[in-house]
Amino acid sequence: MEGLFTLENLFTLGMLVMLQAVLGFDNLLYISLESQRVEKSKQSKVRKWGIGLAVLLRIVLLFALLKVLSLFTNELFSLDIKGVIQGTFNLKSIVVLIGGVFLIYTALKEITHMMMLEEDANKERKPASVAMVLFSIVIMNAIFSFDSILSAMALTKNFVIMATAIVIGGIMMIVLADKVTEFLKKNRMYEVVGLFILFLVGAMLLSEGAHDAHLKLFDTEITPMSKATFYLIIFVMVIVEIVQSRYQKRLLSLKVDPSKHS
Repeated sequence: MEGLFTLENLFTLGMLVMLQAVLGFDNLLYISLESQRVEKSKQSKVRKWGIGLAVLLRIVLLFALLKVLSLFTNELFSLDIKGVIQGTFNLKSIVVLIGGVFLIYTALKEITHMMMLEEDANKERKPASVAMVLFSIVIMNAIFSFDSILSAMALTKNFVIMATAIVIGGIMMIVLADKVTEFLKKNRMYEVVGLFILFLVGAMLLSEGAHDAHLKLFDTEITPMSKATFYLIIFVMVIVEIVQSRYQKRLLSLKVDPSKHS
């Protein structure tokens, strides 16, 4: 433990906590949306338990990556169909690709459900089991963990500092989870935006997994989506939703009181 609390290590810890906060946004959004599938009385507990279990799993994954990183980066198999598909897959790329597909499926399923809301108005949606939702949250958290853990490993090799940052990030998520969920419930329009962001996260994971696998489709190499581009798209989507919402309210007020036209 000697030299652990040096200025350099404390600075690194601060950077890692910020990294956990930024990279944990999409994870928190997923947890908030996924927890709404269970009974209302159990939703808050599911979020807290899900995040707590996910933090433990993330620390285990961190330890595993530090000890057996080669198992995640060694080639498992390759595809080589000239002019169609080429790639070399390892465990990390496969896990990230599966995570991307799962997120896109989840987002599309929920978006479809929203579009069918009128038809399902008289049908009460059957709550999902707590165990199933917890399992989904923990597994997706593990997939989301790859980015933050590998980025952390680029900053330091100190397990204690990285584990501390993960725990602090987990506590922040537990504190914010209920607030994010309540905000989405009160502002349902942002739930739609949230689902499309989730879709984007899935697309980003697909591009990263394909890039890790050096995947080429029809002789075109797949490049990972830039984080700057990702956050810019999110920013534009939120701004457009805010402007459109206020414009719709303005139009409705004009219809109710035509004198406002003059």
